Amino acid sequence: MFDRILVPVDGSDGALAALRQAILLQEKFASQLFILSVYRHYSLLEASMSMVRPEAPENLDDSMREYATGVVEQAKQIARNSGVADVRGFVKSGPPARTIVQFATEREINLIILGSRGVGDIENYLLGSVSHKVTSLAQCPVMVV
Repeated sequence: MFDRILVPVDGSDGALAALRQAILLQEKFASQLFILSVYRHYSLLEASMSMVRPEAPENLDDSMREYATGVVEQAKQIARNSGVADVRGFVKSGPPARTIVQFATEREINLIILGSRGVGDIENYLLGSVSHKVTSLAQCPVMVV
């Protein structure tokens, strides 16, 4: 039924809860587990308006990619420690909801499991959460944990 499960992760408690649920379903259906972390590109203008000013400015995209990669590796390790043999991790840049849905479509995902709240910023409160947008855009079932 669900042979390809996608879990978007961002390091939040909600994402961890979604991962635990995905692991349970993966065991039941012998599914392939895909873990995806999406980071948003920050422009130089956004960086210049930040209240935090590092002494040695670094490329924000590189920092975001590095963080996302660490989140994916941690989630993969949790899955492997739980007995999941078929787990693959990915890191993408872009608008989170659309990138998740595009990834799911390209990989023919049967089920997306994601947390109801992540580590997003004030934009999510004003424009709607990623989970809400994914449920609106996805062509496959979406489970919000």
